[in-house]
Parts: sequence; structure tokens; C-alpha cells
Amino acid sequence: MVTRRHFAAGAVSAISMAYAVAPALSSDQQGAAPSKGAFPVQKSDQEWKSILTKEQYYVLRQHGTERAFTSPLDKIYAPGEYRCAGCDTLLFTSDTKFDSRTGWPSFFKPVENAVGTTTDRSFFMVRTEVHCATCGGHLGHVFPDGPKPTGQRYCMNGVAMKFVPKTDAPASPENKS
Repeated sequence: MVTRRHFAAGAVSAISMAYAVAPALSSDQQGAAPSKGAFPVQKSDQEWKSILTKEQYYVLRQHGTERAFTSPLDKIYAPGEYRCAGCDTLLFTSDTKFDSRTGWPSFFKPVENAVGTTTDRSFFMVRTEVHCATCGGHLGHVFPDGPKPTGQRYCMNGVAMKFVPKTDAPASPENKS
């Protein structure tokens, strides 16, 4: 038989659980969809779908995550630039890349003003989400366990970026033979 005491205890437990779980099931309003914010590059979903692959759209526009150890960019250490796959903004340079052994391309510092961050409360965790400051595309997350000099680990989805190898400067007219 259910008494008032049992009912009250159950109600208090249910309410406590709802308050504990609710923040983990949603993001801050700003962090929930940075791709819909006021960014310099704005496109409709149809336009994004027409220029991005399915995987890029899933990560950049729907805040997905690629599987670890699947990105070819994870093991590229050649000199060059890492640019947003959505809008071509320069995000990271190869001199800030390091092997975090996580299965995702990792950097200790972005290019100044290239990325923004929001609080991500999905999957029962609180993390710092990283997005492109130009188009709002979701790139990954930043963690405070990176190497010196910043101590930051920008753990990025490789599919959200493209690598542009550094090319030697063209020879000046005087040096051409």
C-alpha cells in the first residue's frame, strides 16, 4: 500500500532527478545552435547541403562527431593550414598541431579570432564547444589538458576542416632561369 510518505518521497526523488538531468539534456541557448547565430557567412540548410558532404553537414551544421581515428587529417603533420570546410576560414596552422592520441586532429591554439566557444551540456557532460567564428560551423571541443604553452587541447573533427599544404613562394622574376 502506498502511503503519503512513500508518495512524497517518490515525488521529491523524481523532481530532484529532473533537475539533475535537465541541464545535461540541453545546451545553453547560444550553444545549442551556434550555426544559426549572427555570423558573417549565412546560408540556408539547402545551401549548406549543396556544398557540404553528408558527413560535413552532420558535423558542421548538426553538431555531430566523426568516429575517432577515421580522419586522414589526424596524422598529417606537414606544414600548412587547416581551414573550415564550410567557409574556408583559416582556423589553425600546422605549427600548433600535436598528436593527442585521441583519434582526432588536435591543436594547442587557434588562429586569433578564428573560432568561438559555447557551453555544451549534451551527453550528461559540460564541455566547451568550438565553432567557426565566420560561419558558426561546429568544429569540436576544447579541453584544459593540452601541451604548453597554452595547456589547451582543441580536439577537432577532421571532416569539419580541410588541410591546405604550404607551398613555396613563387620565384621572383629575377630568379627565373
